[in-house]
Amino acid sequence: MATPAKRRARQRPAAPERDSESDSDSEPESGDSGSEEDEQVDEEVNVEFEAHSISDSDYNGIKKLLQQLFLKAPVNTAELTDILIQQNHIGSIIKQAEVQDDGSDDDDVDDDEVFGFISFLNLTERKGTQCAEQIKELILSRCEKSCEQRVVEQLDKLLKDDTKPVGLLLSERFINVPPQIALPMHQQLQKELKEAQRTNKPCGKCHYYLLISKTFTEATKNSKKKEGRNQQKEELMFANAEEEFFYENALLKFSYSVQEESDTCLGGRWSFDDVPMKPWRTVMVVPADGIHVIMDKLKDYLS
Repeated sequence: MATPAKRRARQRPAAPERDSESDSDSEPESGDSGSEEDEQVDEEVNVEFEAHSISDSDYNGIKKLLQQLFLKAPVNTAELTDILIQQNHIGSIIKQAEVQDDGSDDDDVDDDEVFGFISFLNLTERKGTQCAEQIKELILSRCEKSCEQRVVEQLDKLLKDDTKPVGLLLSERFINVPPQIALPMHQQLQKELKEAQRTNKPCGKCHYYLLISKTFTEATKNSKKKEGRNQQKEELMFANAEEEFFYENALLKFSYSVQEESDTCLGGRWSFDDVPMKPWRTVMVVPADGIHVIMDKLKDYLS
């Protein structure tokens, strides 16, 4: 699939550390380098992507993307990655397609680099595993700080009801991988979930989908609201554009700030049209029987 690599939100990674000798010997020749770099960031590049089944060799790439989602939250991303690899009948990873050798020597290209992945963790089915319990504890604790008591009770009841399983939908990718890649991956995941249910494999039927989405708000807006309470949809920008459709169809949703956790290279510094942004995480619970509606909206949006 050839797609233009546009950025919905731009990440400005921290500058790499250099030793004192290289600092003293490498003065910039002019003051124009910064503007040139900004122009390069906005370039549109055609990249060919391929989807593959998840395998052992994808461990580091998947774990890195999970750490990008959870940041400093106490979630065992190593165990979560292991589970996603073990249940490889569910989910896909995105890699750059192999290209014909044009004679150029590009040692920086890693053929095994994972640009994104989609998978599913049945939290009810995985009850008792450390990562599943940590994820449930994380969102409940954040809900308590962000929401009214009735919402906390609703979420707690939903997570404890074993008769109506809850599945964590994980869809992570690099920020410059466009949303066009999302539709075929979501469609394939739905096929795999139906087949898993039919054959009684892990990740069978779920009544609810739970998402933790990377979102942002303008840093210049001085809001004194408690965490994500009453967070307005129009204030949120979604790193994964398609997740806005999940937000619109969610029966339960709230946001919480991760600004204090994003002071590392995993969090980066974010901007959109040169406007600085504050990082949030937005939790959504969507009825599983409404997924087809979301897929239809996503298809219309990307067509």
